[in-house]
Amino acid sequence: MISFDDVTKSYHRTTALNHVTLELKANKIYCLLGRNGAGKTTMLKLIAGHINANSGTVKVDGKPVSTIQMPECVSFIENRASQFNLKVENLIKMAKDLQDDFDSEFAQGMLQKFKLDKNKKYNQLSFGMQTMLTTLLSLASNSKIVLLDEPVLGFDAIMRSQFYDLLTYSFENHPRLILVSTHLIDEIAKSAEELIILDGGKILLQSSINDIDEKAYSITGMTKDVKSAINGLNVIGQKAIGGFTTAFIYDRRCDVAGSLTVQQMGLQDFFINLVGGNTDEHQL
Repeated sequence: MISFDDVTKSYHRTTALNHVTLELKANKIYCLLGRNGAGKTTMLKLIAGHINANSGTVKVDGKPVSTIQMPECVSFIENRASQFNLKVENLIKMAKDLQDDFDSEFAQGMLQKFKLDKNKKYNQLSFGMQTMLTTLLSLASNSKIVLLDEPVLGFDAIMRSQFYDLLTYSFENHPRLILVSTHLIDEIAKSAEELIILDGGKILLQSSINDIDEKAYSITGMTKDVKSAINGLNVIGQKAIGGFTTAFIYDRRCDVAGSLTVQQMGLQDFFINLVGGNTDEHQL
């Protein structure tokens, strides 16, 4: 459905994506995760044909994508879309007129659910409401591919919870490829099936959420016992306090001694240790 073949994209002296090879399949929700500047928005823009790669090939539905070959099956609206400065009701009407399969009933329902004032212009909305509107327009488009860039920025906790319910509802009623770029890691886990981690413009990991749940865990105990238990395992981070150590593992489950504590690792801790690293090797 979407493929990157050795794709590099640079802005002057900054390399946003560095020889990225990736394949995403239809009818699945993906979470694109990475620190600020990791290349997430650049990847979305390349898929939508808003920018061109310096090298390599981006394909959607088997066809090369570029600024002169933008894929019609992709819905992507950038945050802070200043060209949107029309009334909310007019933006909904415009989307309906331009897209034969636009789900007006879904859009109107979401306007009411999130209390969006249809008589306000886009630039009069709060940042959170602007984000909700662009997200709503993308999901209601029923495009084969929907790209959402930080769709919960500016949302409070209640709105974020409602959004993820909306995302799941939309996908269940109209399965398609949805790629969500976000920094709120644990919250997306209940909706996404697969996680892609970008770091320094490169793919650090692509894995199913279930696989991460199975392989990501921590072992805590006396340093000498932890050192023995983690021998041969993929240790992505360690934290030492006094004579005790916590080791963060991404590997097969192992049998440990009764003196050690094994705990499931949340997605946030997994991401922090995998990307940021938290290793005190001198302690072991």
